[in-house]
Amino acid sequence: MNNEMAYLLGMIMGNGEIKRSGTATTISISIPHKKLMTENDEKVSVYVAASVTYIRQVLEPLLSKDLSFVPSKSESIITFTKNNEDYLIREILQFVDNAVSCETMRIPQDFYKDPFSYRIHFLRGFADVTGYIRKSNYYIDKYMHRVYLEIPHNWYMVVDISNLLASVDIPVQNIDWAHPNIRDGKLTKYKQGKKSFWKKEHQVKIYANEFIPVGFQVIHKNEALLQLSEELKRGLEKEGKNVEETTHKFYWDRSNNKKIKPRHPGENDDFIPREIRGKHYDSWTAIAKDLGYEEKIQ
Repeated sequence: MNNEMAYLLGMIMGNGEIKRSGTATTISISIPHKKLMTENDEKVSVYVAASVTYIRQVLEPLLSKDLSFVPSKSESIITFTKNNEDYLIREILQFVDNAVSCETMRIPQDFYKDPFSYRIHFLRGFADVTGYIRKSNYYIDKYMHRVYLEIPHNWYMVVDISNLLASVDIPVQNIDWAHPNIRDGKLTKYKQGKKSFWKKEHQVKIYANEFIPVGFQVIHKNEALLQLSEELKRGLEKEGKNVEETTHKFYWDRSNNKKIKPRHPGENDDFIPREIRGKHYDSWTAIAKDLGYEEKIQ
């Protein structure tokens, strides 16, 4: 393991797919463009293409010249293929426990004890392919900007990433679980006949200034992070608030003013993990705790 390997593993576990044949393994990683323009009204596809130069600098010491980059309107795909017996392939497969899709991958428990820099680089790779930051991602006050890490289907990766963030002292501000009590807590969509509305991606949300130690390798994301982090800090200071005291709080250190929610028929859906299926939740923190993101893990 080194920083470059950690970054690559973060990308794979964030939005990667592994295909194996009898002799070779192909790994594909998607960088979604999410929207067409950046916060500064530049084309995202242009920025992603420029970012690949920097991503290549990180990955090519590992991959030599095997890395290919295919851009499209909605995403850019990074791909490489190596012999099944290649040392790198064997190391990757061991780390992901032979999983073939990011939707079923878990971060090994031993990794939480690895050097700080490895964990930071893993998180940066993960954020490059799952993370977004834009002005609309604020909390209550328009200057309270947040990074979103969007994780489809993989409930356990949400917990793994949250715990990994905690291991480098970065608190999660909120988790928008793909759970009916969270995504349709008042049954509004259910009553409109949209019974599966809540089956979306999970969103892990972190205040912009708290995410600075991780950052992005993708240029337009990092530019937006730096800009919106400064806006957040200025906004708090203008209100006479201490920045760290306001944003650097784990949920177990905050008062939990949860609102009682009605029961939702989707609480028993097979989409929900067995550990929490059939349970009713009034807060995102209760789900997090039941799935393993809690203070005692740290």
